[in-house]
Amino acid sequence: MTQVNETSRPARTPRRPSAKPHGQWKVDGTAPLNHNEEFKQQDNGLNVRERIEQVYAREGFDSIPSDDLHGRFRWWGLYTQRKQGIDGGKTATLEPHELEDRYFMLRVRIDGGDLTTEQLRVIGGISTDFGRDTADITDRQNVQLHWIRVEDVPEIWRRLESVGLSTTEACGDVPRVILGSPVAGIAADEIIDPTPVIREIADRWIGDLEVSNLPRKFKTAITGHPSQDVVHEINDISLIGVVHPELGPGYDLWVGGGLSTKARLADRIGAFVSAERAPEVWHAVVSIFRDYGYRRLRNKARMKYLLEDWGPERFRTVLEEEYLGYALPDGPAPAPPTRPGDHVGVHEQKDGRFYIGAAPVVGRSSGTTLTALADLLEAHGSTRLRTTPHQKIVVLDVERDRVDAVVAGLKELGLDPEPSVFRRSTIACTGLEFCKLAIVDTKDTATAAIAQLEERLADLADRLPERLSLHVNGCPNSCARIQTADIGLKGQLLPDGDGGQTPGFQVHLGGGLASVDRAEAGLGRSVRGLKVRADGLVDYVERLVRRYDEQREPGETFARWAHRVDEEALR
Repeated sequence: MTQVNETSRPARTPRRPSAKPHGQWKVDGTAPLNHNEEFKQQDNGLNVRERIEQVYAREGFDSIPSDDLHGRFRWWGLYTQRKQGIDGGKTATLEPHELEDRYFMLRVRIDGGDLTTEQLRVIGGISTDFGRDTADITDRQNVQLHWIRVEDVPEIWRRLESVGLSTTEACGDVPRVILGSPVAGIAADEIIDPTPVIREIADRWIGDLEVSNLPRKFKTAITGHPSQDVVHEINDISLIGVVHPELGPGYDLWVGGGLSTKARLADRIGAFVSAERAPEVWHAVVSIFRDYGYRRLRNKARMKYLLEDWGPERFRTVLEEEYLGYALPDGPAPAPPTRPGDHVGVHEQKDGRFYIGAAPVVGRSSGTTLTALADLLEAHGSTRLRTTPHQKIVVLDVERDRVDAVVAGLKELGLDPEPSVFRRSTIACTGLEFCKLAIVDTKDTATAAIAQLEERLADLADRLPERLSLHVNGCPNSCARIQTADIGLKGQLLPDGDGGQTPGFQVHLGGGLASVDRAEAGLGRSVRGLKVRADGLVDYVERLVRRYDEQREPGETFARWAHRVDEEALR
């Protein structure tokens, strides 16, 4: 594997004798301080592919040693999935090998969410042939398949790579998928098209040993659309389209966001990045994380902890002086978003054709549906679509006279371009069905809640806001972004009143990212002792929404109301 050149490092910062090292390569040296760092140095995760193809696919699941199975496999998008029938109460008490099944979740990496119908059809075929017809569209623009056997992985890779897709670094301590605007290159109001930057980063550095051993995962988001449609405030690095008064269109740099068990919104660095410099600035930022990120404790290893200690000013100084070798110009902040960034509905493209954003139910789909979607689009003259950071699908290049037919076809496939507020704004993580970390069910719980809320609150359909986000997460790790939702639900077990436990949720209220009705991002409010049983979830949300409708001031959003009222109003 590529090693950091010791002779090129600056002098180490002296520490007090009592201070424990953070495991920063440029400060403490590269000696590993935990087992994860040991196995990464012993053999880079990218090297496991050859063993998968030549050994494990031939000899089967039992031939896989632990460091490959629970570590390096992630570099190729593979996690063992949860064994069926193990309830959430066992998540914290069983060993990993007791929780895991002999099957894998396989994450297909889709940088920028950019797909052709040919690629979609291949994913659909893999799902039906090898994944029991599973396919989930994630809030990272990937597609996740389940029930994958290691014996089938080489053939799956062959099929994906034959159409330009991969699973390379879809998981692991690496640069994960690059979020990109779902309307890149087609929206009439776009500031700058991020597609060339996304492609250059992916082509040059995804799968490169130089940046394939990071302290933890590294998340990227790049958009040139004024809706700020890539949840930039919660990524490790984001480039957001702006217009510099002298230098023209480019990007505003943000660093150090992330949620999980300790939420932190990204810092705006204040630097303007031109399209030409954007790839090298990205590489410099990820290199800072590689060299200065904290590697001793994995729960303190994300970029956000480095920014928390350094602050944006020091980070910018290190970026410019140690890694770029030049100063970046100051630049303007992004203007407040002008319209929703989920792109649901029918919208005109800059070439006169149309794109249509459609909502599956909490991202859940199937290989059969994806194949049928490819057929639908091609039958109406389109060969392109995008996934979104909101578990949605956006189909592109629809001629005006085909819009109604495509809308109808999408609805028949369970992909609604005219969804209710609850279907539009609800997302859910994988949950107890497949995830070894989960405590409660999410997908089915959220799906049932949407259907019941649509029925119970039908009388308010014309009064509710266009979007009212309900995010359902199966554990504290916030894959479904609970702290940035109007109503965020964190799965946990609650007393059932009979000495046992029952699935439930801790509630976060009033969070959100920058949007058309919110100038700045903010985290949700947690009310002391406010927890809801899963079987009482719909009752609680209905009560809360009706109370909001009764008490809100003119033009007041749910988030503003939730932060304004006293705690009793939120129970």
